[in-house]
Amino acid sequence: MTIFLAAAEWGGEFDGVFDDINALFDFPFLFSFELFGQEVGINRTILIAWVMTAVVAALFLIGLRNASVVPGKLQTALEAIVELNRTIAMEIIGPKGLKFVPMLTTFMVAIFALNLAKITPFMMLPPTGRVAWPLFFALISWVIYIGVGIKEQGFGHYFGGIAFPSGVPKILYVILTPIELVSTLILRPFTLAVRLFANMAAGHILVVITLVVPWVFLPSFPVGWMLGVVGIAAGPLVFGFELFIIALQAYIFTMLTAVYIDSSMEAH
Repeated sequence: MTIFLAAAEWGGEFDGVFDDINALFDFPFLFSFELFGQEVGINRTILIAWVMTAVVAALFLIGLRNASVVPGKLQTALEAIVELNRTIAMEIIGPKGLKFVPMLTTFMVAIFALNLAKITPFMMLPPTGRVAWPLFFALISWVIYIGVGIKEQGFGHYFGGIAFPSGVPKILYVILTPIELVSTLILRPFTLAVRLFANMAAGHILVVITLVVPWVFLPSFPVGWMLGVVGIAAGPLVFGFELFIIALQAYIFTMLTAVYIDSSMEAH
């Protein structure tokens, strides 16, 4: 970024003002109302989330409403997504994982769709780039794998197994018990949320820089012009890379949720 600013100054033809980096994540309410003395409203991220949710719902409704033995392209794509999550559930959790396939599919599709808004024209903002959304998904994952552990093992046995792992000398529980409790109950959902948020926020900044560079530097000659050309050439590579990250983060979140569910099914 320092190089870009220096080139703009050297070129001498950029008279604009660079906004504070926080402006990338600051979106005022599009409309609001007061509820219990607090201002409540809809901002751009909420609106994008609604739009992407509606698109996903429409695709599944259209693609699977009249499912046929010989599927069309849309039905094939949707069934492939479900089959991918079925494979994740079976390989990680086992036969008991089949009942979690709808939940895992929902995670993967929802996160992918919200991530995809980062490179979708007229949106260009991933709701998952705001920490509240990753925390929301991580909280759901946390409730599910904790609930599964209590249901499958019983409250005392589940939390006892976390705090006092078998096969460990009792003297080590003084050190190990706090580590295991913090790791399972706090760090797991925290890392789920931070991993998704950090990748989407960083990717959003990268996409914005990629789009802004040509507009800012092409008018500046010669140094700025060269950077502008580089920005245009890098655009397809950046968007392709971000599409890969978008899909990868949805997959990782879903896979780790399955891993955490599996660890809660039985004491290890």
